[in-house]
Amino acid sequence: MGKPVRMADIAEKLNISIVSVSKALAGKPGVSEEMRAKIVALARQMGYEGVRNHSEPGTTGNIGVLVADRLFDESSFYSNLYRFLVLSGGNEGFTSMLEIVSPNAERTVQLPALVTGRKVDGLIFMGNISQTYLQTVTASGLPCVLLDFHAAGHALDCVVSDNVDGGCALTEHLLAQGFREIGFVGSIRATSSIMDRYLGYQRALRTAGLVPREEWLLEDRDENGTYVPLVLPQTLPRAFVCNCDEVAYTLVETLRRTGVRVPEQTAVCGYDDFRFATLCQPPLTTYRVDVERMAKTAVRRLVSRIRQKDAPTLRYTVPGRLVVRESSKNCAP
Repeated sequence: MGKPVRMADIAEKLNISIVSVSKALAGKPGVSEEMRAKIVALARQMGYEGVRNHSEPGTTGNIGVLVADRLFDESSFYSNLYRFLVLSGGNEGFTSMLEIVSPNAERTVQLPALVTGRKVDGLIFMGNISQTYLQTVTASGLPCVLLDFHAAGHALDCVVSDNVDGGCALTEHLLAQGFREIGFVGSIRATSSIMDRYLGYQRALRTAGLVPREEWLLEDRDENGTYVPLVLPQTLPRAFVCNCDEVAYTLVETLRRTGVRVPEQTAVCGYDDFRFATLCQPPLTTYRVDVERMAKTAVRRLVSRIRQKDAPTLRYTVPGRLVVRESSKNCAP
């Protein structure tokens, strides 16, 4: 049996340093892609046992997707977003692996198996997650991209819908319909997306010379992010902007049970243009999120980050568009 091939043997053949060989085979920065390809090809040819099998050097060929359990269920917007992540990852030559973070794992900051088992080359955090959990997982050194949220103080790539524009567009639509008394439904501290949609709602009202009323800001989830029953104010506004279609659907049903007709007495707008927008009766005016483009952008950015870990941090904002349906008609005489 011949002697095992060493990194020094590969370095000698290419007239480069052992450090360069080590970086190339580990997928670390500091080596050009052209030289990395030469090193990997020669290592395979010489039978070096430390070279990985995936087409990209130093990788498993897997992308990890982490999502909090509270955000992921059969009716969730995130199940649709994950579908597009799987498709986009496949187009880039990667397999997507989902891990749902339980409330206990998030609270006690248990590292995901995808990380401890070294099963993936990078991570996409899909939807909001606690700052402590995020900080602990990213400390593992794996490339990460945040999808559908951003985290202040963390130098991480993120891909978000244009939430401020969406909240503003929905509110401006209601203002153009003649509504002046407009509320907002959503726990604004729950996620960065809800906060940004609320800021867009605020911007449109204040631009129109209107001051948002605190009693018309309705909470839709508790401190753990779990949906709670909506509590209507004593005096209803003429319209509501909701932070998502599912909550808008719940609001319409809540109003109906109390004898309030939509849109005749109170107009309602959602956000996402996902399943609940057309299940609702009347169908919801909403802001359509381009989930396919968000998923493609997140995957491509993560792949780029895997290949060049020291690239500058970027934030991508994906525009959506207003979709007008019956729920926001002004039926006043």
